[in-house]
Amino acid sequence: MERTDCIVVGAGVVGLAAARAIARAGREVILLEAEERLGCHTSARNSEVIHAGIYYPAGSAKAEFCVRGREMLYAYAAARGIAHARTGKIIVATGEDQVARLDAIAAAAAANGVADLLALDRAGLARLEPALRGVTGLLSPSTGIIDGHGLMLSLQGEIEDAGGAIALRSRFRAARPLGGGGFAVTVESGGETVTLAADRLVNAAGLFAGEVAAAIEGLAPAHRRRIHYCKGSYFAASARVPFRHLIYPVPERDGLGVHLTLDLAGQGRFGPDTEWVETIDYSLDPRRGAGFAAAIRSYWPGLPEGALAPTYAGIRPKLAGPGGAATDFRVEGPETHGLEGLVNLFGIESPGLTSSLALGEAVRDRLAA
Repeated sequence: MERTDCIVVGAGVVGLAAARAIARAGREVILLEAEERLGCHTSARNSEVIHAGIYYPAGSAKAEFCVRGREMLYAYAAARGIAHARTGKIIVATGEDQVARLDAIAAAAAANGVADLLALDRAGLARLEPALRGVTGLLSPSTGIIDGHGLMLSLQGEIEDAGGAIALRSRFRAARPLGGGGFAVTVESGGETVTLAADRLVNAAGLFAGEVAAAIEGLAPAHRRRIHYCKGSYFAASARVPFRHLIYPVPERDGLGVHLTLDLAGQGRFGPDTEWVETIDYSLDPRRGAGFAAAIRSYWPGLPEGALAPTYAGIRPKLAGPGGAATDFRVEGPETHGLEGLVNLFGIESPGLTSSLALGEAVRDRLAA
């Protein structure tokens, strides 16, 4: 068998960041991607927001990786000319019953080391965004947007510059531990099946991470996580929206609510909503627009009739299904599952894009330990 230092499964933004960090550490790495392009799933079907680290419980992996990853990502984008902008974000309470939840968000942000939030009263909201309706709000100056596709292409270039290889249309099928250490990894590519030997294996398969883990021989059932699919649709505004900041409602149980994000050209788009699905299906039902309009008018009553058009949908890889408790990122190395040289990443949903560079370094360090 041909042998390499490391195989990474999944060329979304986190798999790319992990492969980059490993390659730049001097290891030979092959990044496997079943699709014909980079980041076809969650990495390409999201809001492209750089999050500040506001919502997550203190001490959680999401809080740690988001806060660290945010600054890494801004610095990386600036150094490499990747389009991005610190737009800032306003989280708005539209009724008095939401004020206490907004206060809890501010407390969580402070516990996570996010020290730049500004409280806004009704007059402050009107001064910053006259079209916005709310009783109080929080301004997050550190929130921004980034060209996710440009980020992935940059990571690809750095992997290849460091001697790594990206194998598209190459589907991971199975892995088994080798007697002398490492793994025999079975890959299907071009209608043929080949087996590669790798000293280290990283499962960064996102929506498919549960399937990849289930195909690793010797991994105990307790460490083969089930991934639940939470679909979110997006609608775009047909005309320029009257906002300079990203606008977020108070979060919902399974997501951050139907929020307004801006693309780098200033065009507004809204989403995602929440829809639990059993299979990966990116079709978009235009009838969901009625629910979007009602949610948006709670903070933007001036939304014109018929102004929303369906654009795309994405799916979040969650570790708990409908009604389940909120879950954290899981970065599970040998200290968790006992298989030397293996790192599994599970439940890397939002803020995965923001956290990608920090997660990549964490994977590299787990493999070196």
